[in-house]
Amino acid sequence: MRRLSFAMFVALGCVASAPCLRAQGGITTFDAPGAGAGPGQGTLPQQITAAGTIVGNYVDTNFVTHGFVRTAQGTFTTIDVPGALRTQALGMTQARIVGFYRDTSRVRRGYVLGPDGKFVTFDAPGAGTSPGQGTLAAAINAAGTVSGMYWDANYVTHGFVRAADGSFATFDPPGSAYVIADTLGINSAGTVVEQYVDANSVGHGALRAADGTITTFNVPQAGTGPGQGTFPEAINVVGMVSGNYVDSNNVNHGFLRAADGTITTFDVPQAAGTIPAGSNPSGATTGQYFDSNFVSHGFVRAADGTIVAFDAPGAGTGGTSPISLSPSGAAMGSYVDSNFTFHGFVRTP
Repeated sequence: MRRLSFAMFVALGCVASAPCLRAQGGITTFDAPGAGAGPGQGTLPQQITAAGTIVGNYVDTNFVTHGFVRTAQGTFTTIDVPGALRTQALGMTQARIVGFYRDTSRVRRGYVLGPDGKFVTFDAPGAGTSPGQGTLAAAINAAGTVSGMYWDANYVTHGFVRAADGSFATFDPPGSAYVIADTLGINSAGTVVEQYVDANSVGHGALRAADGTITTFNVPQAGTGPGQGTFPEAINVVGMVSGNYVDSNNVNHGFLRAADGTITTFDVPQAAGTIPAGSNPSGATTGQYFDSNFVSHGFVRAADGTIVAFDAPGAGTGGTSPISLSPSGAAMGSYVDSNFTFHGFVRTP
């Protein structure tokens, strides 16, 4: 199917059966100090908070990864766990930052960085201690509860939650062969969203409530072959889950699952594939879509279904990839330039 350019689409008017694409908002690009400018290097933000603070990572000229925090005013602070080979910062709330690092044995270990600048490091019970194994802390909520996953001694992944007092609960959704945690994977109620893959390599969604109850779900239109299925990406404060599903033709489509279990599916008009990332309390969602040349572009979908498409200035064929959406509607993510270097951006409505 021939893809209409954005200008042609606007000139023709909105298609009655599809959401309307509107013009781009204001976009600010940024690079963390110390980020490399070579292929595979650069700045990779992960989450934006209500205050506009951004947490993420950068890769330096030696291909070493460091965490960073960027305030709404543009001030950067680098995050490195003492003695770590590499540090990644993935989530933030209430001035606490969560992530993981690789120790000198290349084992992953989780950490929480408090507002006092002190690191608390930890390992999930059952986490392996060989290279490539260990603990990946992915998200944190206002109560200090951390969610993530760990690799055991057989390189099988499992889910975990760690309370603020340091106590752990590990879990596996029924029928899971591997569990995959997400950066935006826990909300203020303590509900964790994760995706898991069964023994046939089919993806499914799972929600773990604060009391330990696990609910699994699938988008009805999702395929059931290897690499197909349902792949949630994030949960917001009102319990809405955003993600994508892969159908029987191996095409990605977007979905939103409301707290009551109602599922809404959608596609960016003219897209060859749609992959939502984060959503905000109003029900707006951001993510990326692929054109017919498999170049990625950003979008924001409002609660009424209206879709805004955009590209970060300077994005090359590596494309634009939003990952997080603030309560005010600021979409944040990364783009790849023509030199295959990563840069951060924030798009205001």
